Amino acid sequence: MRVYHELEPIYNKSSKVLILGSLPSVKSREVGFYYAHPQNRFWRILESLFGVSLPDVDAKKKFLLSHGIALWDTVASCEISGSSDASIKNIEVNDLTELLQNSQIEFVFCTGRKAYDLYQKYMKPNTNIDAFLLPSPSAANAKCSLPSLVSSYQVILDCLNSVS
Repeated sequence: MRVYHELEPIYNKSSKVLILGSLPSVKSREVGFYYAHPQNRFWRILESLFGVSLPDVDAKKKFLLSHGIALWDTVASCEISGSSDASIKNIEVNDLTELLQNSQIEFVFCTGRKAYDLYQKYMKPNTNIDAFLLPSPSAANAKCSLPSLVSSYQVILDCLNSVS
């Protein structure tokens, strides 16, 4: 089934880091927001790193924008079965041009191998910004505990602190 990315990127002119996933999960597409599956650990990672509570979509958006974090995905459309990155094929990638021109992005982080590989192949040649590969926060990545993920994602906070 062909799926189209319908979520707008979250960023503003003060965004300094960009976090890229591959494509919103089925649950995220239903809810209309990033990392919305209750078992996905993305928001718990950020809550732990920054010592905040992000109870709803509005709080999450405000947090991202007030902390210099942009959020989007690499895939604009693709054929996919369910939410599995392994099943993604016939990919069209998002164009980062507008986001990068209207922000201060200095660092790119990819939440998982698929997002990283797509960024490296299709986006990095146009951005010339190296990307950090982070472990997927998906529950499917059960080998990584929450404390391990928080430790891996610490680099985001370190990079934000280096440009503040």
